[in-house]
Amino acid sequence: MKIDLEYVKLGAWGFVIGCIFSIVVGFSWGGWVTGGTTERIAKERATTAVTAALVPVCVEKAKADPRGAKQLEALKALSSPWEQRDAVVKAGWATFGGDELNRDVGEACATALLKSSGK
Repeated sequence: MKIDLEYVKLGAWGFVIGCIFSIVVGFSWGGWVTGGTTERIAKERATTAVTAALVPVCVEKAKADPRGAKQLEALKALSSPWEQRDAVVKAGWATFGGDELNRDVGEACATALLKSSGK
């Protein structure tokens, strides 16, 4: 039996083109992602979950703070979301388990405090 080299070449090129097409379609429309993308998505979801869990604690810290009412009035007077976040962080309401400040929690807490106070 004689193997025609021309058919082997065509088969090899078809395989290569099919692989390239599968990769392009898989990453573009098939939902395939790299390990780095998966890690980034997992970190974003974890940060979101931690922030959502800590915001109620931050709000309760603000309510329990003896200076809370005065600081809440100062928070309402601030117009920039960044200034509001920084005010919550500086007040210590967004500090959990040590000295590490959580800016994401501070921003979400400031929003929750302003929403609950009627601004």
